[in-house]
Amino acid sequence: MIFGPTPLAEAKGAVLAHTIRLPDRVLKKGTVLDDPALAALHAANFREVTAARLEPGDVHEDEAADRLANALLRPLLARTRAATGRVNLTAETAGLLRVDKSLLDRLNDLDESLTVATLPDHAVVAPKDMLATIKIIPFAAPAAALQVAEAMLRGTSPLTLHPFRPLKVGLVASSLPGMKPSIVENGIEATEARVTALAGTLLPPERTPHDTAAIADALTRLRKSGADLLLVMGASAVVDRRDVAPAALVRAGGRIEHFGMPVDPGNLICLGRIGETPAMVLPGCARSPKTNGFDWILERLFADVPVAPRDITRMGVGGLLKEIETRPMPRGEAARSAPTTPPRRPRRIAGLVLAAGRSRRMAPLNKLLVTDPDGRMMIARVVDAVLASRARPVIVVTGHERDRVEEALANRPVRFVHADDYAQGLSASLKAGIAAIPEDAEGVLVCLGDMPLVTPAVLDRLLAAFDPEEGRAIIQPTFRGKQGNPVLWGREFFEEMLSITGDVGARHLTGRHADRLANVEVADDGVLRDFDTAETLKGLV
Repeated sequence: MIFGPTPLAEAKGAVLAHTIRLPDRVLKKGTVLDDPALAALHAANFREVTAARLEPGDVHEDEAADRLANALLRPLLARTRAATGRVNLTAETAGLLRVDKSLLDRLNDLDESLTVATLPDHAVVAPKDMLATIKIIPFAAPAAALQVAEAMLRGTSPLTLHPFRPLKVGLVASSLPGMKPSIVENGIEATEARVTALAGTLLPPERTPHDTAAIADALTRLRKSGADLLLVMGASAVVDRRDVAPAALVRAGGRIEHFGMPVDPGNLICLGRIGETPAMVLPGCARSPKTNGFDWILERLFADVPVAPRDITRMGVGGLLKEIETRPMPRGEAARSAPTTPPRRPRRIAGLVLAAGRSRRMAPLNKLLVTDPDGRMMIARVVDAVLASRARPVIVVTGHERDRVEEALANRPVRFVHADDYAQGLSASLKAGIAAIPEDAEGVLVCLGDMPLVTPAVLDRLLAAFDPEEGRAIIQPTFRGKQGNPVLWGREFFEEMLSITGDVGARHLTGRHADRLANVEVADDGVLRDFDTAETLKGLV
């Protein structure tokens, strides 16, 4: 191909390199110059133009794009007509796009004039979605390179569209005593939305206790109902192949093929079969409509694309799906595409400040009423920090020197609750506060009145991390790995908290419900520092 300034006398049949605006017409880039076009250029006093002239062995860009598109076509793929050296390939049906990266790389390596760009491998597409674009870079491609490309693609293509099948899906949703019913229902709703989006049907869900035998019986019933795919949404996250829900799959006559995946959220997924029916125990994040590892598996199963353990273990690249507050230090915000689902309303989390203690180690002083160098009482500092956070409402539990504590917090928008039996210890204050939490609050942030160095920013990080549907129902701050306070508790634990006795709080429950616990690493030690004695009070800054 000859490219550059071309006298008009030699330009017939050449391809115009740049758009030219004439008094009565526009000659666009890529125009093949014919006699009328040349006459218009002469009339406008042009003597030469920048153009490309094809030589023997050159294939015009549109012909080259057309031939390459035809070589790439496969069933369920459609194409546009060639224009300016470009052809787009589109989907004729909804499905999962598979891309053979090795073959595509070899194709793009043939010659710089031949380029094919595609959607990512395993992209979910709808009818008429663009899957790939073919672009011939200059105005012509070498015939030899094009012939090699056509030979390379004979009988194969880097693009395959696997249509979604109308599967019937069976879902078992288990629950534990005290578990909020809406958690189960939200999980079922999210699952049905996923299934219907992939052209499937969700059979009537089986709701059972979180018990191996009960879940196994429900799986058997769903198989008899014609389920093509079985799902278990357990009340508790799976921590081992022998845990309740995987054991139920085995008890129902199945086998576990793989546990876990290098995708976050979605790590704790369990994949198996009962007979020839695929079965999965879902991670807690499957209760949320946000994309997680479960979606990747579900899409492949609906598209009849095999999912072997090796396929799962190779999902790590790109498997970090989102930034979450529970990672030690959030990375800087990067540009993100618009969310595929509308943002949910902010969760209502109550702030509970325990201020009923007798302050025996600092007697005769009440440590909560001791002032700092700025003249602010300790309890006022704590309550002001909670009020500056997103926690609402803010409830203060009083006991010892009730009137003085309420006076110290006068004119602040808080609700006071008195623990009549505060002398029995911390559990009495905690129970009085829990009993006062509004019904529409999804959880409570339990703050201690003698920890004035916890900042509003730390409190808001704890609130942001709370997501029971994704398995984060207890949120606890840590500093350099050491656990601190305050702790955020989901409503599902209120009943247990109300049964605590003695001079203890609810800390022991974190061990009992480790699968629902998430630690949030913070940048300062305020979450570890309480002030029980006059000596430690000297360190209050």
